[in-house]
Amino acid sequence: MTDPSDTPSETPARNETADARPQWRNFYGRRAGKTLRPSQRGYLGEDLDPLTPKNLSREENPERKPVTPADIFGNDAPFWLEIGFGGGEHMVHMAASYPAINILGCEPFINGVAMLLGKIRAAGVENVAVWPGDARDVMEVLPEGSVAKAFLNYPDPWPKRRHHRRRFVTQEHLVPLFRCLARGAEFRIATDIPDYMRQAMEEVPKAGFELIAHSGTPWDDWMSTRYEQKALREGRVPDYATFRKP
Repeated sequence: MTDPSDTPSETPARNETADARPQWRNFYGRRAGKTLRPSQRGYLGEDLDPLTPKNLSREENPERKPVTPADIFGNDAPFWLEIGFGGGEHMVHMAASYPAINILGCEPFINGVAMLLGKIRAAGVENVAVWPGDARDVMEVLPEGSVAKAFLNYPDPWPKRRHHRRRFVTQEHLVPLFRCLARGAEFRIATDIPDYMRQAMEEVPKAGFELIAHSGTPWDDWMSTRYEQKALREGRVPDYATFRKP
């Protein structure tokens, strides 16, 4: 998700219609950062629109009618959801490793969206869709039990105590996610912030999830992200947890 070290930019983000959305407390930081390279502007101009499901937007779907994974992808393959894909490394890796699934990534940070689009183009994966905005726009229209696996990798830490309520791992966000997940579906969390994982361990079970694994060892199919590599360089220790909807 958003890297707090990035500097502000005038680059606009898509679907930024604050007056059209609920008064949500954001769990992410900046919408834009460093100035985009010409190639990244090209990806946004050429590739984003075809990969963005229009029926997820409030402009196209103001009544918030249900949108099924088949509506998004045109098939009934298992559907995965990544909440905040950062630079897109993990999402593209998963799409390439599991071509029989479909994966939708949500990310409001437009620089990250541009990086993802470049990786999608380079990898040639086709089982992907992109929502360049708030994951709650997606969760509120997905049918109950429609998500087979969900990922929350290196979310915005919101380190100050008064901002902890902005973290994704609060009931405000976890309850809608739980509703969307299928029975037996996994919810994976990776973070380098001990207090973030502490909060996850307290809050995620309250939403109905059960913990099935927690360690410093990543999953067998894990792709280390640029945020994780930055954390390692700065001496922070990654932490991984897997929850399941019973």
